[in-house]
Amino acid sequence: MADAPTSPVKPSGHPAGRDKPWLFRTYAGHSTAEKSNALYRTNLAKGQTGLSVAFDLPTQTGYDSDHELARGEVGKVGVPVAHLGDMRTLFDAIPLEQMNTSMTINATAPWLLALYVAVAEEQGADVAKLQGTVQNDIIKEYLSRGTYICPPEPSLRMITDVAAWTREHLPRWNPMNVCSYHLQEAGATPEQELAFALATATAVLDDLKGKVAPEHFPEMVGRISFFVNAGIRFVTEMCKMRAFTELWDEICRDRYGVQDAKYRRFRYGVQVNSLGLTEQQPENNVYRILIEMLAVTLSKNARARAVQLPAWNEALGLPRPWDQQWSLRMQQVLAYETDLLEYADLFDGNPAVARKVAELKDGARAELALIDGMGGAVRAIEYMKGRLVEANSDRITRIEGGETVVVGVNRFNTTEPSPLTTGEDAIMVVDPGVEADQIARLHAWRDGRDEAAVQAALADLRAAAASGANIMPPSIAAAKAGVTTGEWGGVVRAAFGQYRAPTGVSRAPSNRTEGLEPIREAVDAVSARLGRRLKFLVGKPGLDGHSNGAEQIAARARDCGMDIHYEGIRLTPAEIVAAAAEQEAHVVGLSILSGSHIPLVEELIERMRAAGLGEVPVIVGGIIPDDDATRLRAMGVAAVYTPKDFEINRIMMDIVGLVEAQPVAAQ
Repeated sequence: MADAPTSPVKPSGHPAGRDKPWLFRTYAGHSTAEKSNALYRTNLAKGQTGLSVAFDLPTQTGYDSDHELARGEVGKVGVPVAHLGDMRTLFDAIPLEQMNTSMTINATAPWLLALYVAVAEEQGADVAKLQGTVQNDIIKEYLSRGTYICPPEPSLRMITDVAAWTREHLPRWNPMNVCSYHLQEAGATPEQELAFALATATAVLDDLKGKVAPEHFPEMVGRISFFVNAGIRFVTEMCKMRAFTELWDEICRDRYGVQDAKYRRFRYGVQVNSLGLTEQQPENNVYRILIEMLAVTLSKNARARAVQLPAWNEALGLPRPWDQQWSLRMQQVLAYETDLLEYADLFDGNPAVARKVAELKDGARAELALIDGMGGAVRAIEYMKGRLVEANSDRITRIEGGETVVVGVNRFNTTEPSPLTTGEDAIMVVDPGVEADQIARLHAWRDGRDEAAVQAALADLRAAAASGANIMPPSIAAAKAGVTTGEWGGVVRAAFGQYRAPTGVSRAPSNRTEGLEPIREAVDAVSARLGRRLKFLVGKPGLDGHSNGAEQIAARARDCGMDIHYEGIRLTPAEIVAAAAEQEAHVVGLSILSGSHIPLVEELIERMRAAGLGEVPVIVGGIIPDDDATRLRAMGVAAVYTPKDFEINRIMMDIVGLVEAQPVAAQ
């Protein structure tokens, strides 16, 4: 008889022991610091074991709530934190010394950490005991998420300033969370996600080497953590996580000479895929989220340290507290009701898993070699961005063609009405008065502070930025003096300059022509009628940096023969209207995913009419509830597209149709 396989179960049949569950987090923050504080305290009472703070876009990009670019964005995708008073309110009655807090913040990470430390000190906490993470990964912002401020080199400097400062003052804090989550959201293949994230980590560690003593460097390597994505192909995703652990161990050992295995450990948190959540039959998203969670929990040797799950209805709008509770309960059922945590790794020795892991590692190493040959991640930003746009185009083409099945979208789309999506409160709506309230409190804060102390603190911050001194001490002093987020961001912009990242959308058409011939013929015909090539302007108004959709629309329009104009993210309505006039656009397309579509489109339409461009059709895409879509059409928007409109070729024909319907004189 063959030897029986080894088992982690004792001969009595009882489990050998039970591992501690991962941290349960819910990514949360909205409206105001006061309302977000109430949400955090409620979630902690429900059994959440860590905080994950979502900040609004003005906070993420270093603007105050009353800045022109902040219009319509305040409190929409997270909580506004404009000064120390907001941070106090956000964590009121939450003992920070006892918390493990993750802050999804990047360009303004030094500032938000400074505010957090200042509040902790006010609470009487021992700062050395603070636990948590700032994401602080700016490279992926250039590639996928768009909340950058400065060029790459000074941004890298501020990342490592935070790391060096925490080594001395916050020994239990993770100073950087290399974030591959948004790379997958931007279309990255598993190999690209592995390579681009690891290239980012090595860029940071290479820079950090000059800021900490050699004897402390291995410890700092051990404090770099990761934040990953897990998609629906959960076997591949589980293998990806095993590949991550092995490649990181290899890099730490061979590139940095880290001998202690505990400092080479791949420590990561995860939010499972939001890109695959569907507007159609959204109840199916519950199963998607659960299956994706298995990818980062089943394999003990590659299990996440912290898990946060999106809500099932995020493709429709902002989730309600009940929706977030449903996602939290999924984690708790898996951790506490099943026997998963009683067993050793379930996949060790599995030949199919080993083959897939090896294949992913080989692909990632090839990408890493290319990036290293370019001089590292910072110098390879344009290359990586182009690769992501191409990969995302391939992904969308497979869905459009039915090669990739999405249940309820391109197959099995006959459905019964869902009781979950009906009624006035089916999604959460941010109170439109929130922005005015936040601005009023900001003005009151400015009026009540010691202006001389503020100016002195800002002068010290400028001096540190100019001299190369660590940015953290003057940032903390500025927080305590009453400096605002926009003032801190203003100093950084003045010291280091602003940056516009590559769009990844080249002028030259791609080789993807299958299925485009009828559209190209229609574009040629309408262009001949116009006497020039159909001009399509794609704009991203406001602070929303999620540009994947805009990039794909622009790229497909280019491949269909349109003359496209796409400058990238973070434009004011005035700038978009000026470009429409200068470019003599025939159609203007706007992409807005932050929920700020009503005020931004309203302003743009008014400016279009004032500029004599009222006859130019405007189309809008984003996560737009039905009632808002009706309001947009009433304003004069020609067409509204939401995630259910996945057939880009149909959108292209709609654009041609809008231009055909216009009299030639109006062009």
